[in-house]
Amino acid sequence: MSYLFKKGLAGVIGLVALTLLTVPAAMAEKAITIGGKNYTEQYILPELAKQLLEKNGFNVTLKTGVGTSIARKSLETGQVDFYFEYTGTGYTLFYKGKDTAVMTDPQKVYDWVKEKDAAKGLVWLDRANLNNTFTLMMKKDTADQAGIRTISDLGEAITKAPKKFTIAVGSEFWERPDGIKKLMKLYGFRAPVSQIKKMDMGITYMALKKDQVDVAMGYSTDGRIVAFGLVNMEDDKHFFPVYSPAPVIRKEVLETYPEIREILKPLMKKLTTEVMQTLNKAVDVEHKKVSTVAQTWLKANGLL
Repeated sequence: MSYLFKKGLAGVIGLVALTLLTVPAAMAEKAITIGGKNYTEQYILPELAKQLLEKNGFNVTLKTGVGTSIARKSLETGQVDFYFEYTGTGYTLFYKGKDTAVMTDPQKVYDWVKEKDAAKGLVWLDRANLNNTFTLMMKKDTADQAGIRTISDLGEAITKAPKKFTIAVGSEFWERPDGIKKLMKLYGFRAPVSQIKKMDMGITYMALKKDQVDVAMGYSTDGRIVAFGLVNMEDDKHFFPVYSPAPVIRKEVLETYPEIREILKPLMKKLTTEVMQTLNKAVDVEHKKVSTVAQTWLKANGLL
């Protein structure tokens, strides 16, 4: 074997070895850890982001299943690179905000928390046009027959026939000064105490489905709303705070990977309250895997 051939062969082998060594290193450089809380929607949102980022060459680790305070602390201490937080949570829980003009306006509350968190080196990316807030629900057929579309409509109906409607509310919402009593005051009606049933928030959906109550409190993106044929009444006087999710990312991570903003932008544009209800339903009611639900939806919407 000639010297030149040996030298050339050695060069090729060296190049292959160098490639094998550098590819994993390059992949490691694009490692991202996404946090998440401990309920269905907060498993779905990180999974959607994970699959999109993996499509774009990121190596993604999920750290989900924790409470709000731990999720936030994990972000602040660098244990996760970003997670999905809600505007209303940022405003009312982290910063103790109380201005209803801010907390009930989707853009105002987003701009407010975005500015406050910027001072802490945390960046709010684009928010989704969905609102996972408290809601008052009715069976769709019942609401249609009664001509009730908004909470104002409900208030008028209760004023005319106070004994006709039984309302299920969470126990905490009954006690809180900013709860059902304040809601009724804002909307100008008063349901008799005997017509208000206090129960765990998780039970209200089934109570409504089984006609044990006529109106029930819930969370606006819950999958059972779709599954049980329920409908959210429009909060036309903007009583409930707005809870729109957005990826909140550490500034240094975004500076390292600025492409994350554009990768996640199409996802946030397509997520609505109705879409989130459907995704939650697929997991909670139809018992499908979170990863399967996320992948199916992303493909159906041309994102994967």
